[in-house]
Amino acid sequence: MPMNTPDQYQDIRDAVRALCAQFPGEYHRRIDEERGYPEAFVNALTEAGWLAAMIPTEYGGSGLGLAEATVVMEEINRSGGNSGACHGQMYNMSTLLRHGSEAQKQLYLPKIASGEWRLQSMGVTEPSTGTDTTKIKTTAVKSASGDRYVVNGQKVWISRIQHSDWMILLARTTPLAEVKKKSEGMSIFMVDLRQAE
Repeated sequence: MPMNTPDQYQDIRDAVRALCAQFPGEYHRRIDEERGYPEAFVNALTEAGWLAAMIPTEYGGSGLGLAEATVVMEEINRSGGNSGACHGQMYNMSTLLRHGSEAQKQLYLPKIASGEWRLQSMGVTEPSTGTDTTKIKTTAVKSASGDRYVVNGQKVWISRIQHSDWMILLARTTPLAEVKKKSEGMSIFMVDLRQAE
């Protein structure tokens, strides 16, 4: 006989559903028809802390895990919204959390958590490399002064770039011919889209 177990995420589900109820199907259909972006909806999710779910509390986030973040996305979709408009804020942030220095985490994560900065985009895919990311041709070379990198290359399919302040960019800092494993020699850069040329 199956046992009914309570949903351990019911509080999250209820809270996200309540927020989503403020943005009924008509709102999302209108945005979709206009080929627009659900700015008000994303702002409400940000202000409620849902897009900072996986950011640790010491950086201003909720400190929740992947399961809880998945529940948030599931409830957005269940309500008639589209989590594709905002899920980048969660998974892009985790790249910074995993690979960023402590100084970078302290600089970026609180502003991403508060919504001051939006990190929705990741520049990875290139037109000539297909699905093999290890063959990327975009390079990043230190400038002569050594205080910055000069990036050359081409990226395609960068989702939500027009709705982001920052983008995570993958570039090769060591040529493929000079690495032992083809997954080595690649670096992640935070690109301020407001200043990018």
